[in-house]
Parts: sequence; C-alpha cells; structure tokens
Amino acid sequence: MSIQVAVNGYGTIGKRVADAVALQPDMELIGVGKTRPNHEAELAIENGYPLYAAIEDRIDLFDEAGLELAGTVEEMVEAADIVVDACPSGIGADNKSLYEAHDTPALYQGGEDADLVDVSFNARGNFDEATSADHVRVVSCNTTGLSRLLAPLQEEYGVEKARVTLVRRGGDPAQTGRGPINDILPNPVSLPSHHGPDVNTIFPDLAIDTLGLKVPATLMHTHSVNVTLESTPDADAVRELLDEQTRTFLIPEGAGIDGAGALKEFAMDRGRPRADIWENCIWSESVSMEGSDLYLFQAIHQESDVVPENVDAIRAVLGTADAAESIERTNETMEIGF
Repeated sequence: MSIQVAVNGYGTIGKRVADAVALQPDMELIGVGKTRPNHEAELAIENGYPLYAAIEDRIDLFDEAGLELAGTVEEMVEAADIVVDACPSGIGADNKSLYEAHDTPALYQGGEDADLVDVSFNARGNFDEATSADHVRVVSCNTTGLSRLLAPLQEEYGVEKARVTLVRRGGDPAQTGRGPINDILPNPVSLPSHHGPDVNTIFPDLAIDTLGLKVPATLMHTHSVNVTLESTPDADAVRELLDEQTRTFLIPEGAGIDGAGALKEFAMDRGRPRADIWENCIWSESVSMEGSDLYLFQAIHQESDVVPENVDAIRAVLGTADAAESIERTNETMEIGF
C-alpha cells in the first residue's frame, strides 16, 4: 500500500514537496490545502492534485473563482497516513491540535519552534531518531545545508569547533514585501544567530558559532565556513569526501560559476524544475586546510534544499525504509545530483 500523504500549504515549499511526493513510487499525494484561491491553487488543480480548503468560511471564494474543491483540510488530514505542514511560520503550531485530533503524524518546517515537536530532522544527520515520532520538524534551509556538510566531517575527521557566517537573502523572489532594499544588516547583531542552536537540534554535542548578515538579494544564501577538525586531512581528501556525498555538489574550478546567479543559470540550463538546486553547492577551489582548520564557501537554495528532506522524513516517521534506502530512492526519483 502506498503511503497516503497530505500537504497542508501549497506555497513556496508545499508545492515543491507535493511535486516530489507525486514522484515517489511508494507514496500517493491525496491532496493539498490552501487558505485562498490564487494562481497556486489553480496550479494544484492543473497538476491533478485534489484541492482542499484550509478555512471553511472561505469555501465560497473557491467556488467564485471556479476552483473545484475536494473538501476541507480536516477531511484531508483524516484520510492521510501523514501530513506535511508547509504553512507559513507559526501556523504549523496552530495546526498541531488538528493533526492530533485525527491521530495523524505531522511534519513541520524549520520556521516552527523546535519545542513544538518530538524531534528535529535531517536525513543525513539523524534519520533514525524520527522513527514513530508524532511530530517532526524538518530543519530550515540553512540548518539543512550545514547538517549535510558537518555530518560527514564529524564522522570522518571529528569536529572540534564550527564557525559559520551566513550571508542571507533578504527574501524569496516572490516575497515582494521583504527587505532590505539597499542595505546590509547584521541579523541578528549579537552572537549567535539562530542557526547554530538549530544545528544542535540535530547534533547536540557539536560546538558551533554562527553569525548572520541579511543582504538585498533573492537568489540563494551563502555560507563562509570554518571548521576546526580533530585531525588534519589535506584539502584534496576533504574535497573527495564531500564529492562522495549525494546531496553536495562541488562546483568545478573551471566551470565559470562565480556566484548564486550563475548557479541558478546552471540549474535552468540543465532543466531543473523552477531552477531548483536541492544540493549544497560548494566551490571546490574554496576548500582549504590551514593546519586543522578547514575553510570553504557554499551556497544554499532556500526554496528547495529541504524538499528531499521532507520526503525522507515521511519514510523515517512511518518506518518504511532506512536512511540509505530512502535517500537513494528520493535522489533517484527527483534526479538529484549534477
């Protein structure tokens, strides 16, 4: 029997998760929830996804827009084996009681508080900890990227201390109300940014400090990473290790990819849906060792890198595959890997 998956929230993350779930041979997307009719609601119907109204009082709005509903989100949740909550930050917490009322396990996104859930999740870092959990949080785009990077370094060399400066986009391309417009903001101005403590929800014993800057860009985040390792490999060995990982892409030195804009062009040229980049993008020539200190730059596509993690979290919660099996299946169906 296929896993019956509901996606509540069909925006930036939800529509991508819905598409990914629809590709899985062991899953069936039974519907998506929307609060109001808009072009994304129309897209769901065009894609053949049953559309459910998240707010009962707004059903008439969908009728007026000519969008056929399959029912309410409560009916969708009742029918699901698991629900992926992809609603805006804070709304997932409001929805928790609905999922509990129907005894439906739920996945939340990184914008929710870690205290809301039983476990925070990263497929590469702590897949097994999500098994049989009722409420699981797929960590944010930046925490996902850092976890993917730090997991193999920790396993292979040991990590004494990680220090990361995150240069964060001001908003996603469609978030027209976000800023800054012409500024560079320490965000926050004090140490640490929320990303270090968030990484500790995956790796509780890891020593990590993070700083954040917000810049007027929409394309991707960029991380400046310094990791003090417990051993002293050479840079080539680290490159080889990172190149072996299935969700890290080492940008070749001769590729002519010098920034986020070129990375997005690279993805478009290779036919990626929505120009999505599910992998960490690490500039190969930036990987340097100074004694036991590793330095590198990586770029993280904030709209899409958590999507395969949501798919893997579904299998982790329901215990239908182990980490290696799930990651391989998700990578194959989504065609992850440049």
